[in-house]
Amino acid sequence: MSIHFAPAKPSGLTHAKSGAAKKILRQAQSNVANDNGPGREAADRVLRAALHHFAQHGLGAAKVARAQAEKAFFEGDRDTYDWWLGITRTLDRRLAASVSGQS
Repeated sequence: MSIHFAPAKPSGLTHAKSGAAKKILRQAQSNVANDNGPGREAADRVLRAALHHFAQHGLGAAKVARAQAEKAFFEGDRDTYDWWLGITRTLDRRLAASVSGQS
């Protein structure tokens, strides 16, 4: 997941004086996208867990998460498998694809 920062209002156009500048400002502000839509909370939980996992295990965190996903898979625990696969995917997409059979 990439993180992008954008100003709340376009810089340089906040004090628009001409009618054309005001129209451009209204159009720009109407096209602002909010990435905090539905389902965002779950993605944020996985991201936080992945960052915490990375803090504990360092550069080998993705491999540790993959091992946890594989362990859960062979134990038949689908929820735990999905959780660890999500953490693996957040840390290393190619490694997660190899676990889930996607190439």
